[in-house]
Amino acid sequence: MAIWIDSLRLTIGVNLLLILGLLSIWGRNFLQFRSKHTLGLFVFGLMLLSENLLALYFFQFDPVLHVWFSAEMPMIAQRAIMLIRIFETIGLVFLIWITWD
Repeated sequence: MAIWIDSLRLTIGVNLLLILGLLSIWGRNFLQFRSKHTLGLFVFGLMLLSENLLALYFFQFDPVLHVWFSAEMPMIAQRAIMLIRIFETIGLVFLIWITWD
């Protein structure tokens, strides 16, 4: 059962790395072009980074939620959250691809 939570933490770590990569590109683009579009992408990235950092805190460091997620959370909920994180990872990989293309 803990393999889903460990996979979830790994997925959050991958998402954080992808978001940091996107933020560096979008931040550099905003400094160069000064457009609302690049600013919007950068702010979106900051919000996504905040969401993933908060999720990592809840799943890894929070004393109450960490125990609940690891031992007491129903399997169907673990799988559902894992699926949502995988979709987010796929979306971020696609954003990286179109940003570098």
